[in-house]
Amino acid sequence: MFICFFATCHFIITVTPTTIYLMTYEQFTDSVSQSAPPDNISILLKALWYDAKGDWEAAHNIAQSSEGTRAYDHLHAYLHRVEGDTFNAGYWYRRAGVEVFKGSLKEEWKSIVQSLL
Repeated sequence: MFICFFATCHFIITVTPTTIYLMTYEQFTDSVSQSAPPDNISILLKALWYDAKGDWEAAHNIAQSSEGTRAYDHLHAYLHRVEGDTFNAGYWYRRAGVEVFKGSLKEEWKSIVQSLL
């Protein structure tokens, strides 16, 4: 809970934290064998989980849900690269302020996952 003690504040903000459990890269990749993504991972990790399961559409819907946010735009770029649309991927890499990844799709997936864990 946050209480403002300044004379101009007239509100109290209550924050209810969501527990996000830390997991290793290996635990995350092992979770792809399950039928559903782990409950307490970030939405961006869920998108990458769906991508690993071959559900590009679900991953893309997540990427589109917060366009203009650097991490989401980077995910969006990667997904268009997966799709084979390098022109569109280039647009999203530029929006994310990230260089076009030079390695394989698998290497980029791993790099993004590790950056989010």
